[in-house]
Amino acid sequence: MKRYDLITPEGTRDLLFDGCLARRAVEDKLAALFEGFGYSEVVTPGIEFYDLFMGSSRNFQQESLYKLTDTKGRLIVMRPDSTIPIARLASTRLKEAKLPLRLYYNQSIFENNALLKGRSDEVVQAGIELIGGVNSKRADYEVLCTAVEALAAFDKDNFRLEIGHIGYFKELVNKLDVSESVREEIRLLISTKNYPALNDLLDEVGENQITNALKQLPRLFGGIEVLDKAADIYADDKITGILYNLREVFTRLSSLGYEGKISVDLGIVSHADYYTGIVFKGYLSEVGQSVLKGGRYDKLLGEFGNDCPAVGFGVNVDSVARHMEKIGGVPQLKTADAVVFGEKGYVVEAMAYAQKLVRDGLTVENSLFNTQDESAEYAKSKGIKKLIVVGSEITELDI
Repeated sequence: MKRYDLITPEGTRDLLFDGCLARRAVEDKLAALFEGFGYSEVVTPGIEFYDLFMGSSRNFQQESLYKLTDTKGRLIVMRPDSTIPIARLASTRLKEAKLPLRLYYNQSIFENNALLKGRSDEVVQAGIELIGGVNSKRADYEVLCTAVEALAAFDKDNFRLEIGHIGYFKELVNKLDVSESVREEIRLLISTKNYPALNDLLDEVGENQITNALKQLPRLFGGIEVLDKAADIYADDKITGILYNLREVFTRLSSLGYEGKISVDLGIVSHADYYTGIVFKGYLSEVGQSVLKGGRYDKLLGEFGNDCPAVGFGVNVDSVARHMEKIGGVPQLKTADAVVFGEKGYVVEAMAYAQKLVRDGLTVENSLFNTQDESAEYAKSKGIKKLIVVGSEITELDI
């Protein structure tokens, strides 16, 4: 019989010393960035009522949720998303707060990825939500520029930000006379760039301008020329406006010194139904998938009785931490400055002296050995250069 008390569940892992340092370094850098732009931290519960994720634009697939019940038999889930709980928070406890609200978070999300090998079911995510404001375009630029700064903070020469607009996909797919499940399947195939399966599915729907445009959607990525190509494939008044907006955003971001780092991808069709406008993803060189995702969601807060526009993004802290480990961009484990050994009858005094050294800014280890020689051998094995012996007097020895 398998010993389940010796392993972690699928999709999870223990994080050891270097990994903890890398994660903390990423968290601290992001927190400093967000606070520098005036964002305040909030934390939402790790468990929420199931109903929170089952609204009109909040439909999460049941099989992707970790579900349990509370003491009253009500269905609750482990938080699969941070934006929705923050929208709830902003619409309840912060409803009377002066807008705009600038909020940031750093917390775990949980999603069952049983069919996606190599994906983590528990991910630490840090991000921002910019809620309210009279000018959505200014808010978009603020969040996009902050996203670029977040990526550049971890690898300024080798990052990429892809921008798109969920309206392009929604305008096309809403013109199809198909069920919601078929629309979701189309979205998934575009998101994964599964060209053969997408073509087969759309052939079943029928051949027309819309299905032809959807077939080409996963290929619409690259430079600004992609927008011209998209306009040639299919355009109406709404889509023309969407493409114009994207062209302006691309041009303005590139002019800020990010040229070559910004690209267009009209195939960004996140599973989050709450997105209504611009969407974007960020990449780092040593990670095979996006480390940053975000977009505009103008209707989500309205579902909680607080009709208010919003935009934000989240960073996969664990993926960025692994990237930093690969490029050598995280602090090394610090070797203690000294081992403090208390002679017989001076154990408490030795601990008190160790506390004084820590207050003075040193890193020390308290010896748990019975002799000075054993303490010295231990210090040598750990690469610690000094042994401090506390007895009737205090002696410092170089190892």
